[in-house]
Amino acid sequence: MREEAEGLTVGHWELAKDVSEWIEVLAVCVIAASVVIAVTIGVRTAFVTGAVAGVEAVKRQVGRGLLLGLDLLIAADIIRTVTLQPTLENVAALGLLVIVRTFLAWSIVVELWGRWPWQPEQRLSGEDSVEK
Repeated sequence: MREEAEGLTVGHWELAKDVSEWIEVLAVCVIAASVVIAVTIGVRTAFVTGAVAGVEAVKRQVGRGLLLGLDLLIAADIIRTVTLQPTLENVAALGLLVIVRTFLAWSIVVELWGRWPWQPEQRLSGEDSVEK
C-alpha cells in the first residue's frame, strides 16, 4: 500500500497539469456544442426567415463558440507553461501561440462585427442614438 496521500493538493504540479488538461477538454466541448447549437439555430432561422439569415445565424453562433474556446485554450496553455515548464523556449512558444490565437480571435471578430475590435461601431444614418 502506498504511503502517499491519494488525490491532488494545491501546490502539487500534477494539479496544474490536470487543470490545464480539463480546461482544454472544456474548450473542445464548448466549440463542439457551439457547432451543434449553431446548426440547430441556423436551420430554424432558415425556415423562418430564409437561407441567408440561417447562414448568418450559424456564423455568429460558431464565431462566439470559437472565441470562447480560443480563450480557454490560451488559459490552459498559460497554466501549463507557467507552472509546469517555465523555460525560455516554452515561454517563447507560448507567446507565439497567444499571438496566433489572438490573430484568429480578431479575424473572427471582424467576421462577426464587420470591423476590427478597436474600431468604433458605425451607426446607420437613420438610427437614433438614444435607446428607448
